[in-house]
Amino acid sequence: MTDLTSSAPTSMAGNTPTGEPVTIRRAADVSHLVNTSTQARSNARIVIGIALGGVFLDAYDLGALAFGMKDVTREFGLSPTGAGMVASAIAFGAIVGAMIGGYLTDKIGRYRVFMADMFFFVVAALACAFAPNEYVLAGARFVMGLGVGIDLPVAMAFLAEFSKLKGRGNKASSIAMWCPTWYAAISISYLLVLFFYSVLPEAHSGLLWRIILGFGAVPAILIIAIRSRYMSESPVWAANQGNLHDAAAILRNSYGINAQVAKDADLSPETPVRKASWRNYGELLKGVYLRRTILATVTAIASAFAYNAVAFGLPVIISSFLAQSMLTTILISLTLNLLFAFVGGILAVRLVPRFGAWKMTVLGYSFQFVALIGLALVGKPADGGQAAISIAMLALFLLGQGFGPGSHTMTFASLSYPTSLRGVGVGFNQTLMRGSSTVSLFLFPLLSAALSTNVFWVIALAPLAGLTALLAFRWEPSGYDVDAEDFAIQNH
Repeated sequence: MTDLTSSAPTSMAGNTPTGEPVTIRRAADVSHLVNTSTQARSNARIVIGIALGGVFLDAYDLGALAFGMKDVTREFGLSPTGAGMVASAIAFGAIVGAMIGGYLTDKIGRYRVFMADMFFFVVAALACAFAPNEYVLAGARFVMGLGVGIDLPVAMAFLAEFSKLKGRGNKASSIAMWCPTWYAAISISYLLVLFFYSVLPEAHSGLLWRIILGFGAVPAILIIAIRSRYMSESPVWAANQGNLHDAAAILRNSYGINAQVAKDADLSPETPVRKASWRNYGELLKGVYLRRTILATVTAIASAFAYNAVAFGLPVIISSFLAQSMLTTILISLTLNLLFAFVGGILAVRLVPRFGAWKMTVLGYSFQFVALIGLALVGKPADGGQAAISIAMLALFLLGQGFGPGSHTMTFASLSYPTSLRGVGVGFNQTLMRGSSTVSLFLFPLLSAALSTNVFWVIALAPLAGLTALLAFRWEPSGYDVDAEDFAIQNH
């Protein structure tokens, strides 16, 4: 049997096993223990925090560069096309990274991939800070995108495979935590922008974007250190490889579950239920997975297109369309993200075990559609009342994103596939979602320059497409034991 724990150690900060010993005889027993054990919850918060480190850095970079784009454009003399290239480079890198990361997550395990991808962030953040021209800046952001793309499939796999199946803190709730984490990172980037904006002398204000982007290396280094100390391999993935002793050790040391391999268990090397392969991307388009893939893909593409246009364009919208100063722009953006997007994400985490991901995503897209139509109808505000309406519409959009598609498109992507397909499933979803982000980030400067506030009519097509897909495919992943589909194959 492969000694998995030698290359993917159990958590050094694990729990001492308590309670009566529980025996495991097959991979399904490991999945059942994680799905039903209350002891596994004691490890939940730290795993969520570690797993979502890449999400934090991705969002931090987006928020930081959003405020710096005017200075970048001025310093390098960028055309709208050049600005779009710099803005979309991270998403283009994530397209490549997601395909690679999805495959590697299933092939060599969650832990190894998780430990390697953070180095992309460190190198890229420092390269951004010292970029001599727009090409180096775009290249560094592409490298950062590789790290983001590789990180997301493995992060979602961890969240799905350590959480219980039903009730508060279930799999869907844990995965939804990625959304408030994103908005917390955006808000932190805004606060840092505000801090450096207030302390930098006017003569050095052009350095603001370099300082903020370079600062991203600091949390990346901290995340590497924390992951190396506290993270372990997924016990469900280990069991699926036929390594029951390794899975039991992880359950004991990392989850506090007193798991023991039964003496009469068959310990002969097992063939994985579905061997990791590039061909598994094709499995996503077959049988029951086809409908789930269509739903997860369309909702992810729609969410990414609309959110990236509005979130990245938020400072532009407030400063240009609403004619506000830099300081007011920072404060309004920070307030909108904290009070509406972040709060919406927290609501998603708390409410998805009760209402399900499908209903909350439908409601979120409905809010977004109404908000974008409202912004398009108001156009450039002529007075304070119309400006207040526009800001209220932005708040409604971000609230809908927070508790709807922003949280649960990742739920659809992660919980539509069992363990053997989860890496490629999330990787495929992220590849297409990041493609949508690339198009959105590239087109928004061009469309806003050409259409002004009429750009919101175009953006409104995205939530409309998401609603159409949800009404056509009524699939609810929350509370459904999708990992059991692997064991059904095994039993046959």
